Amino acid sequence: MDGRMGTALIYDEEMTKYKLLWFDPACKLEVPERLTVSHEALVRDGLADRCVSVPVREATNEEILLVHSEEYLEAVKKTPFMTLEDLKTFTLQYGDVYFHPNIYHCAKLAAGAALQLVDSVVTGKVRNGMALVRPPGHHSMRSEANGFCVFNNVAIAARYAKQKYGLNRVLIVDWDIHHGQGVQYFFEDDPSVLYFSWHRYEHKKFWPHLRESDYDVVGKERGAGFNINVPWNKVGMKNGDYLSVFCHVVLPVAYEFCPDLVLVCAGFDSAIGDPEGEMCATPDIFAHLTHLLMNLAGGKLCAVLEGGYNLTSLPQSVCQTVQTLLGDPAPRPGDLSGPCISALESLQCVRSVHRKYWSCLSHAADRPSSEVGTKHIKLAEEDEKTEKEHKEKVTEEIAWPEPPKRVSPPVQSALVLPDDVTCPDGCTRFIPSQNPDPIIVSKLRENFLKDEDDCNSLATFTSLITLTEKMQKNEIHSGMVLVRDIIMAMMCVVQQVATAPNNRVLVVCVGNGEIPSRITENGKSLVLHISSEQSEERASKYHIPVCLKKGCRDTSGFLQAVFGLLLPLGYQYDPSLVLLVQMPHSGVDDSMWQQLASLLQGFAQGHTLVLIQEDDRAYVDPTGSSLLGHPAPSLGQLQAPLPEDVEAIERLRLRLQSDWKLLQTTAPQTGAGDEL
Repeated sequence: MDGRMGTALIYDEEMTKYKLLWFDPACKLEVPERLTVSHEALVRDGLADRCVSVPVREATNEEILLVHSEEYLEAVKKTPFMTLEDLKTFTLQYGDVYFHPNIYHCAKLAAGAALQLVDSVVTGKVRNGMALVRPPGHHSMRSEANGFCVFNNVAIAARYAKQKYGLNRVLIVDWDIHHGQGVQYFFEDDPSVLYFSWHRYEHKKFWPHLRESDYDVVGKERGAGFNINVPWNKVGMKNGDYLSVFCHVVLPVAYEFCPDLVLVCAGFDSAIGDPEGEMCATPDIFAHLTHLLMNLAGGKLCAVLEGGYNLTSLPQSVCQTVQTLLGDPAPRPGDLSGPCISALESLQCVRSVHRKYWSCLSHAADRPSSEVGTKHIKLAEEDEKTEKEHKEKVTEEIAWPEPPKRVSPPVQSALVLPDDVTCPDGCTRFIPSQNPDPIIVSKLRENFLKDEDDCNSLATFTSLITLTEKMQKNEIHSGMVLVRDIIMAMMCVVQQVATAPNNRVLVVCVGNGEIPSRITENGKSLVLHISSEQSEERASKYHIPVCLKKGCRDTSGFLQAVFGLLLPLGYQYDPSLVLLVQMPHSGVDDSMWQQLASLLQGFAQGHTLVLIQEDDRAYVDPTGSSLLGHPAPSLGQLQAPLPEDVEAIERLRLRLQSDWKLLQTTAPQTGAGDEL
């Protein structure tokens, strides 16, 4: 494996060598087995062997002091020499944490592991990576241990990356189920660090019970707008709730921010079965969340373990994350429901308070007029005994299927190219059969190729059908075909895919041109067409024309359509194949095209087929790069999208959201999501 394109894995058994030495019901969940089961699962699934092993090291005093006070560090340094009673007394001054004679050493290793990961990724030794560490870090504050955390591993890593490598912007995504208040406090006035956290909140009833965890705490002074809190005000959130927040908040803001590095506080207590989170999101959702972040910052992503206390869903979620970092195709997301009302309320509130800071959210609706926002609702008090019984029942009874096995096809990317076009490195030139199936030839001549003398077109279309079949059989992961007649080729693929009963194809057309309406008649295909032309046809459930004033040349408007429409539609439609069609002279920027091709590979187990007009050969290399899983180039810091484009996209979203629930961004109490 090429180390520059590898995935780092950082783990050391030494970090399992501390545990709770006395009875404390608040801390009994944080056990050494959290780390061992996660690493054992990676070894068992063959993932550890595929990673680049990076040794741990202790963080130095100077590195720890990047965020923590000298007084606190000196106090923690004394813990290895304390008696059991001294440790108990020392612990009492902090909240929901415990100390052990070896925890100082392990905490230095945990912080050092995060720094080793940053070094490996930023210097290009690996593309991305994950650090399995104990103790976690995101709750610890400048002079205070908290929530099982001693040193704030990710906060130290962010400051270290900025200081050592001169990075201008760092994105921290915290998908742990608890609010990482420590990270928030460290960076709340810093516009160079964008911190996003979703967390169980329940209107301040859930730990850490902080007013600062609510949606309207956005950062201070120059850092206003760079702290994004999404409070979950009920348990049981599902995959659709998580994806909705990513599509409508995390991704648009992250791309506008344009980070140089992405750090993930990878807590898996937000997965199903966890006694702390009580959520219903399945482990495979972390494959998709990871995939959606992997084209930011040129692919430089560092995931650092935080929470996760169910010893079944934790290792499953870790494996899903690492396998995605390795470049394996994400599993199909299954039957996704739209976000629940409580999630929509939080989503609406967050978008509303942040619209003055981010141009991508400038069109967002007002906060709910009925004051359903988090701080205005007083929850009905539950009897403590009833609540405890309910929690025990949920933890005992909940079950979920094993995440589907993710198998990478033997061929990563196959290309059908004219003989005079060079096949990009890493891709496989698809060689047409010398003896094509006569039935296929007959159907092609009958439906698509009227000119019997056109041998080149016949060979290309025969290869196109064969390539499509092999992708459907998972023998080939992705493909690209250069064709003379782009519309005819598109119709050919859609017809071919539709022959199987459960197949569906998501067709994404980029650039001007007429798309035959009959292509979507039976619901076997969903077409989203981005261009600068007003379509004569009104948008329907399965045919969605998106007209942008400057067409595909305007990256900001294009991204608005991708995040606000395409990704939610694609996830809910759950295609078996993605057909990405570049119309002649589309004008789309190379970097945007690569971003699009990369993002779309989160659908259909990565089975993406790209059609390009034969004249547009300049797109072959960048497309091949994306199909091989290479990170797309950064788009740079974006300008605000044109108001007329925003309005056009919003009108479409409002019109379509009754059919496609993942398009919703407002709670129904406010009038069915009207944002304009």
